[in-house]
Amino acid sequence: MLVSTALVLMMSIPALALFYGGMVRAKNMLSVLMQVFVTFSLITVLWCIYGYSLAFTEGNAFFGGFDRLFLSGTFDAMKGEFATAAHAEIDALLGQGRRPIVVGGTGLYLRAALAELDLRPPVDPQIRERRRAQLEQLGAPALHDELAIKAPRTAAAIRPQDGQRVTRALELLDAGQNPTPGTDDSRLWTAALRRPTLLAGLTMERQALNARIEARVDAMIAAGAEQEVRAAAAAGASPGARQALGFQQLLDGDVEAMKAQTRRYAKRQMTWMRKLEGVRIFDVTGRGPAEVAGELYAALA
Repeated sequence: MLVSTALVLMMSIPALALFYGGMVRAKNMLSVLMQVFVTFSLITVLWCIYGYSLAFTEGNAFFGGFDRLFLSGTFDAMKGEFATAAHAEIDALLGQGRRPIVVGGTGLYLRAALAELDLRPPVDPQIRERRRAQLEQLGAPALHDELAIKAPRTAAAIRPQDGQRVTRALELLDAGQNPTPGTDDSRLWTAALRRPTLLAGLTMERQALNARIEARVDAMIAAGAEQEVRAAAAAGASPGARQALGFQQLLDGDVEAMKAQTRRYAKRQMTWMRKLEGVRIFDVTGRGPAEVAGELYAALA
């Protein structure tokens, strides 16, 4: 509180000086009032920035924590940066005697949060731009055919429609590196976690899950998802963004196709999750959040 008060006083001194100067020079009362408004608006903005930065900063830092303040809005969630940020958050919470809860999600980012990633060095931007342009012009299946000729084992582990992984493999080949051959399971998970972890897999009876998926898609449409997708496409959405569930289907105006794609994706996630080493399955069909949370808490004991 003392630091906060001192900050306000420090900001108020130049503001008062500006206000006094304005009164001396002003020709009319409107000019004075405008200067008062601008001055105190500036103080309010700075005060809000300080408050938010303090709220998102550990300890009693004066200014800082803006990486946390803007994390949800502008954070570049590349895998390496995401892993570094996630590890730092998890370690900090454990250091405070608290228990982190990681909820996911796509397998690669869940692995990035809980394990160490073997990341390749970035390729030349020119190589990346050329391959991204080919993806736009030729499509993922055509590039997958090229990959199948150059690296058959790698191509066999990647779906032809997965443009992001196909182009990444070709970029590595162009850069003189060997893309890692292997299955989706080996890429998306490892049992060598950084910290002791309760790995909890939540499942639901298929019919109930499908009903929730349909209701969720309907709610998204009602909230304007189709308009958002069209706006993103018009603004030049990246190939990675275009792979989002339902993106192309909403561009085509085919809501039922989006629902079907989401159901298939959920089925693949369930299959993958059940194969994870050490996972404990919790069936949540017809159960409330409090009951499920109680069972999870008991499993930690």
